[in-house]
Amino acid sequence: MTPEPSRGLGRSILALAIPALGALIAEPLFLLADMAIIGHLGINELAGAGLGTTILQTAVGLMIFLAYSTTPAVARAMGSGNMGKAMAAGRDGIALALGLGLILAVVGFFGAPALATAMGATGEVHGFAVDYIQYSTFGIPAMLLVLAATGVLRGLQDTKTPLYVAGLGFAANIALNYVLVYPLGMSVAGAALGTSIAQWGMALIYLWMLVPRMRGSEQTLRPSLSGVLSTGKVGSWLMLRTLSLRLALIATVWVATGQGALTLAAHQLVFTIFTFMAFALDALAIAAQALIGKELGAGHAGAVHTLTKTMSRWGIYFGIFTGAVLAIIAPFVGALFTADDSVRRATMVGVWILAAAQPICGLVFVLDGVLIGAGDARYLAIAGLITLLVYLPMLVVITRFEHAGVSAVGWIWVAFGVGFMAARAITLSWRVRNDAWMRLGA
Repeated sequence: MTPEPSRGLGRSILALAIPALGALIAEPLFLLADMAIIGHLGINELAGAGLGTTILQTAVGLMIFLAYSTTPAVARAMGSGNMGKAMAAGRDGIALALGLGLILAVVGFFGAPALATAMGATGEVHGFAVDYIQYSTFGIPAMLLVLAATGVLRGLQDTKTPLYVAGLGFAANIALNYVLVYPLGMSVAGAALGTSIAQWGMALIYLWMLVPRMRGSEQTLRPSLSGVLSTGKVGSWLMLRTLSLRLALIATVWVATGQGALTLAAHQLVFTIFTFMAFALDALAIAAQALIGKELGAGHAGAVHTLTKTMSRWGIYFGIFTGAVLAIIAPFVGALFTADDSVRRATMVGVWILAAAQPICGLVFVLDGVLIGAGDARYLAIAGLITLLVYLPMLVVITRFEHAGVSAVGWIWVAFGVGFMAARAITLSWRVRNDAWMRLGA
């Protein structure tokens, strides 16, 4: 098979990327809903929930390999024409997700106070952080199941179903959070519990959809130990890659926490917006994972080259567009979350810096998706560690000087939004300069 014509290739990318964009945006919308509802309770509530969210996202984020390892495995098998093998890979990924989710839920619930203390939280901020973590742990198994199930569908070149499920989950999440936080007076804990319930609803829908398909492919529902271990082996490298990213985020939050509640609150708002935009940019990366995995499984090297070049350009262009949007809305976005003028001003500066970094972010997310789709997990892990070693000294420099409010948030986002992402762009671009990362066949 030769590479598709440019127009046909563009349609293939968009057919996966546009629904993926909707589904990916729905995920940070869960966080945005929490922050918007909690933000009007007070600065301490917002700062505590922000800290709790960082810890929760770190734990769940390390498990992102459940989607990232399942997608290319299913896509490769599908590309080679072996649907039974594709569904078996999905089954084993889901089984691993449930097991890991139960372990993380127990550890997170009982370890919440120590985790909040380790992040530097004190007083009321500490209490709200613990509440958010503990009530969120009820939904961790469901969150991981959703990751694995979404990976299966992406590998099957289906990004529309996750869009519909995520949309239903988001609508339920808003309603649950509002009722639990205000009419029932559960404060920060209510927002976390509402999200947990919504995640379980999504997980059950995915099981209802996928179990019959697995049976239809003549696969037993009993997971294969070798399949689970294989997913875990690939996932270990991807986990190390994700760990390096999460350590960078934790270190950033730690620096923000040291600058006071105002800086932490504003940083959390900017980071929430970053997460929203990152998931939007990641829509192209999801398309890359699915398409690259399928074409490599089918042995189409030419199509892989064309996909990589095209989507890299698209990533940069989309980054320019999202950056322009952020620059326009920066003066107004803080008012959506808080009435505090100081937090609004600091948020505005952080969002402007984030806007300037968006083209770099676009390239990073696309190339990351290409290499994940190719199963190049080992390189991604090593590159992540190198990038972390470059970034940490930037944060050390920031802590050497006294900053407050606008100044602190500004320097933190110069280091993260520009410095850290540029380092990632360099390591990923260097990898795709030749064909060393390509492995053809199922």
